[in-house]
Amino acid sequence: MQLEASQTSTTNEPNSLWGRLRPHLRWTRSSTILLGTFLMTITLIIVIWWQLAADLLALIDWGGAWWLYMDWLLLGVFAVMTVLLVIGADIRKDALIIAVGAAGGLVIESWGTQTHLWTYYTFERPPLWIIPAWPIAALSIDRLVRFLRLAVEERGGRVFDVLYWLIFPTFYALMIAFVAPTFAKPMTIAALVLCAFLIVFPRDRRLTVLTFAAGAGLGYFLELWGTTRLCWMYYTKQMPPLFAVLAHGMAAVAFWRVMELIRTMYPVMPILRPVRSAADRVLAWLPGD
Repeated sequence: MQLEASQTSTTNEPNSLWGRLRPHLRWTRSSTILLGTFLMTITLIIVIWWQLAADLLALIDWGGAWWLYMDWLLLGVFAVMTVLLVIGADIRKDALIIAVGAAGGLVIESWGTQTHLWTYYTFERPPLWIIPAWPIAALSIDRLVRFLRLAVEERGGRVFDVLYWLIFPTFYALMIAFVAPTFAKPMTIAALVLCAFLIVFPRDRRLTVLTFAAGAGLGYFLELWGTTRLCWMYYTKQMPPLFAVLAHGMAAVAFWRVMELIRTMYPVMPILRPVRSAADRVLAWLPGD
């Protein structure tokens, strides 16, 4: 009895991992808004690009053992991202993540499909139906990073310094090898320069490593699903290539750095006054959490 009581009290202590995580595992008014918007977006994609849904459903033998043909990986990824999307949501903060994720996703997809590094089965360059996946993934990564920061706290500063200089030069070497066939393309040159800048001038190595880990972790399951279902295919025919998985981590880092830049420039740049005014009106209308 004393042992059980001791374990319970330890678990409920504010300094325990559960005690630190619990305030973030909550449903907010923004959670309702984000979940509704997410489901509406999925519905619109199905309605507008109904053939995509028809192709997916055609793979299932509804007259037999349908559960053997169900895409459980897709459903699992969908469920996890839905849960992450709504946990501790705050639409006033998440609005910037959504905007940067959508814009960044459009740029990345345009680069990859225009240079033929990867190709979608619809041969669109890029397909618009894939763009909403990027802000959803960006929100999911934001939640994962939040949890990872709480888990590691401020421990292991030197460890993260070492990990940083092991991970990112290795990633950059993989990137150079992977995009080598497209060195002549301006968008590839721009991507290489941007990644080099982000690596050489880090903001916070601990947070950068955690963001990269969260992005690559989620990216593995997204890439595994997309390549093994032939939704998209890389020119190397790998399912998936290691670079593609790690590139999700680098994209997450890039999105975070862009958001930090916007937050820094937002109050001071006169050219942004009309944007600030419109954004302030929208944010004032949205519920705070």
